[in-house]
Amino acid sequence: MESLIPTWQVSFLGAVLAWMVLSSMFNVTRIIRSLTQPWVSSCVISGIPIILQIQKYQHTYLDALFTGLSCLVSVPFYTGFLPLLFWSGHGKLARNMTLLMALCDYAGNCVKDVVSAPRPKSVRILTVTADEKDFAMEYGLPSSHTLNTVCLSGYLLHYILAYNGNSDASYELVGIAFVCVFVGLIGFGRVYLGMHSVIDIIGGLFLGLTILKFWLCVHEQVDNFVVSGQNVTSFWVAISFLSLFAYPTPELPTPSFEYHTAFTGVALGIVTGVQQTYDNFHHEHVARVFTPQLPMLAFACRILVGIPTILLVKFCSKALAKWILPITANALGISLKSSGYVPALTASSMVKKSNEVKQSNGYLQKMLFFSNQDSFDVDTGIRLLQYAGLAWSVVDLVPSIFTQLNL
Repeated sequence: MESLIPTWQVSFLGAVLAWMVLSSMFNVTRIIRSLTQPWVSSCVISGIPIILQIQKYQHTYLDALFTGLSCLVSVPFYTGFLPLLFWSGHGKLARNMTLLMALCDYAGNCVKDVVSAPRPKSVRILTVTADEKDFAMEYGLPSSHTLNTVCLSGYLLHYILAYNGNSDASYELVGIAFVCVFVGLIGFGRVYLGMHSVIDIIGGLFLGLTILKFWLCVHEQVDNFVVSGQNVTSFWVAISFLSLFAYPTPELPTPSFEYHTAFTGVALGIVTGVQQTYDNFHHEHVARVFTPQLPMLAFACRILVGIPTILLVKFCSKALAKWILPITANALGISLKSSGYVPALTASSMVKKSNEVKQSNGYLQKMLFFSNQDSFDVDTGIRLLQYAGLAWSVVDLVPSIFTQLNL
């Protein structure tokens, strides 16, 4: 009986598959877009005067302040910050924030690509960082920065209050006020920088509060499942795979799906690594930073050892995936293309398209209901495995090295 897959897992995966089939059959994305896009677009246009009015107070210091705050709550920052949180000994907080971030990234990007509402035009963009240039290629509603800030700062406050066991109402009030001011600055900064309209900020705030409320209801159950549940790894692999297909097609291509794929890989690597090594490295009695068991010098040494290691693993994971996935797909008869990771596939897919080669798909590809595509982009699988390998090294390989070095 222990080896059987729990009924709730089968039901959950079945529900996701059913939703994918039904939404594809009835063009749910197009229906929702036709109902929401005109209204949101009109709100974006009507909000442009507000942005221009705010930008009249443009100043170099304000540019630097709001650009810095935006970088502080961006996905790349959290990707770099979360490993430090794991290595500091706060494994439960790091696990929950990683999975919450993955949920926010998926939900926010789904809404962006379903609605496909434009960002504000005819306004000055007051930030020129490389990340902001990438973000500007996405659709506007909701503001991911606002959404992520609401969820992660709200959950961090919840964790701090629960961890300290302080029931003082004034202490909680100060924490809530700080989070509200911080969220307000982020939202206002996105409008000031010309990256979002007011409706985008409101959408991010509403969606963020909804996700945060949901997560606070289920985070204990999710964490218990990750650290001690049954059939964890195979279930999470299935969910990660399905999430790549249970994603809406945007009106025009954007990088949103790439961000979703990357953080789905991060969540997969974290869950897989923690589930295997919880009793060794991630239980509640591990050494925590700023304690005699883990002084600041030892934590700094962990960072110096850990960062190069996970970057090396990321590079190796990508190289290995670029080699294995095309071979595996070829053996299974699945036609592949590449957007850039595998030059040989990029060239071959262009030749096939220009010559209109008519070749039947493999058997496995015919069995998949989503195989109406001529070929699948191997870059998606490479990106997923690359970030899964990176995240696995954060919670499994690197802590093993720390143990060997007595860190």
